Amino acid sequence: MRKAAALAAAVVVAAAATIAVRQRLREAKRWARAAAVLWDLQERCAAPAARLQQVSAAMEVEMRTGLASEDGSNLKMLVTYVDSLPSGDEKGLFYALDLGGTNFRVLRVQLGGKEQRIIKQESVGVSIPQHLMSKSSHELFDFIADALAKFVASEGEDCHVAEDTERELGFTFSFPVKQTSISSGTLIKWTKSFSIDEMVGKDIVFELNEAIKRQGLVMKVLTLVNDTVGTLAAGRYVDNDTMVAIILGTGTNAAYIEHAHAIPKWHAPMLKSGDMVINMEWGNFKSAHLPLTEYDQALDAESLNPGEQIYEKLTSGMYMGEIVRRILLRMAQEAALFGDNIPPKLEIPYILKTFHMLIMHHDTSPDLKTVGLKLNEILEIESSSRKTRKLVVDVCEVVARRGARLAAAGIHGILKNLGRVTDRPDKRRTVIAVDGGVYKYYTFFGQCMESTLREMLGVEVASSVVIKPVDDGSGIGAALLAASYSCSQHLQPTND
Repeated sequence: MRKAAALAAAVVVAAAATIAVRQRLREAKRWARAAAVLWDLQERCAAPAARLQQVSAAMEVEMRTGLASEDGSNLKMLVTYVDSLPSGDEKGLFYALDLGGTNFRVLRVQLGGKEQRIIKQESVGVSIPQHLMSKSSHELFDFIADALAKFVASEGEDCHVAEDTERELGFTFSFPVKQTSISSGTLIKWTKSFSIDEMVGKDIVFELNEAIKRQGLVMKVLTLVNDTVGTLAAGRYVDNDTMVAIILGTGTNAAYIEHAHAIPKWHAPMLKSGDMVINMEWGNFKSAHLPLTEYDQALDAESLNPGEQIYEKLTSGMYMGEIVRRILLRMAQEAALFGDNIPPKLEIPYILKTFHMLIMHHDTSPDLKTVGLKLNEILEIESSSRKTRKLVVDVCEVVARRGARLAAAGIHGILKNLGRVTDRPDKRRTVIAVDGGVYKYYTFFGQCMESTLREMLGVEVASSVVIKPVDDGSGIGAALLAASYSCSQHLQPTND
């Protein structure tokens, strides 16, 4: 009897051991498959120095092609008609309107010249009712002008202009526009839920000025710009060596100061300053040298604009989180990363934002607790091992590193076009103004981009290239441009 019991116990133990071994083997195979996906990703996303130099060279070629003709390049290289940037001498009270989506902002900035700079700034945000996004242009711009009038009426005693003095406004309009002068441009098409068909082909500044008149407001739009040009203006205001502006946020773009004689497609009279700000629209850059993966190709094919904005889809906040989601989904499918069942939420496109990605990537806790919390909160993955969380962080790092290094290569291409990548006897500084949430909040991304640019430039040249964060280029920058184009600088605040 005892022998039988002992034999039975031995069989149970042996069976349990067999099951345990099988589980360990299964677990080992699972992690091997996940590691293989990560290794393949690292290989395909690699952006070594030699490849980055190729991307930089391709960017420079596309820039020159875009400057030569309207349709020869993936880069629009748009002439902005901005040939005068703020110097710091500007004085007076100026307004800005920043219209870039379903909300807009109106701003008021009081400038005190080189000694006082920005004395005071105020702003208010306004939501546009949904029905106005598809009604008439009159109704939309009347709503905006009414908000402007109310904001003007709130001028305090320490910040207002003499009665009947014409106020001057910079207008940031972040929709596709064909610019025809510094203060005019026709709408090419609406995006971001707007669909007022009658506005297409019309001058948006004329429409806004007419609405302002209907309000009885004595105000005129002096400048029409986009947020990247505004960032360049804001950067130039605080540092006269600012030559380039980069936006790294939900989207990405670049603007820089070009010599007018280097713009063959510019047929107008030569400018007094000899310079022109160019809006590159660099998000549409593409090159065979860009390290694309199957995840990028699938994202592009399923996007609203397949084949377009390839560079933006590798480097911007709109897309990096989605790339991470697609990679994690592959790991869940092929390696059961989150258990035997694929989390349903993980299959929802764009559920994982770049903001979530950076929070997980920045987790420095020993057990990566924040990663676990985010996986639960966003994807409803209730439990995850530290090993799983570490793999998630590794995926975030691969995607962010690639994006940051490619952004650096793009900047290098601009500097190369400007002749600023070789050591120069005068050691003149080149300042790059940068704005956007990815740069401001994704610390790893910003640091990796800066270190990569230094690596590409070399120690000597890198010592004269400075990256400076700029806040609110789309708002403050527009007001500063209005100031720099003010005909008489007459809007001096009065103290009654």
